[in-house]
Amino acid sequence: MRLVLTADTHLPKRARDLPGPLWSAIDAADVVLHAGDWVDETLLDAMAARSRRLIGVYGNNDGPALRARLPEVARADLDGLRVAVVHETGPRTGREQRCAARFPDVDLLVFGHSHIPWDTEAPGGLRLLNPGSPTDRRREPNATYLTAEVRAGALTTVELHRLPRR
Repeated sequence: MRLVLTADTHLPKRARDLPGPLWSAIDAADVVLHAGDWVDETLLDAMAARSRRLIGVYGNNDGPALRARLPEVARADLDGLRVAVVHETGPRTGREQRCAARFPDVDLLVFGHSHIPWDTEAPGGLRLLNPGSPTDRRREPNATYLTAEVRAGALTTVELHRLPRR
């Protein structure tokens, strides 16, 4: 199962559209996970139309229309891998322990908010992934997103994709 992980797209404030490589990855994916801060419903509609399966949550920059359509936390079973998606996880210090306590029944937690790619494992085995942002790199050298594969309930590969500067 091929996954695309993205967050903090901030359309149309940070960009007019998603970068082409991300759209291509979305088109090829079995599941797309978006960890919030869409900003505009137009992107949600476009991603839903192009995704085989879309799992998304709202972020702190998403208004009432997006909050009416998306949960704060989404959970899914992806080929036996127990996944949760949330926008904010709090400060980086103590993140793994905090998230392991909040999501004890999850194998993978996808989150956003910081625009900083993150890949760690909490005590007990919870994997935490933040794809960064494909449109607003902030202090990072590149805008980013992640792809991953799931096989038989396990996350087998995770790849960070760095997008060319605009």
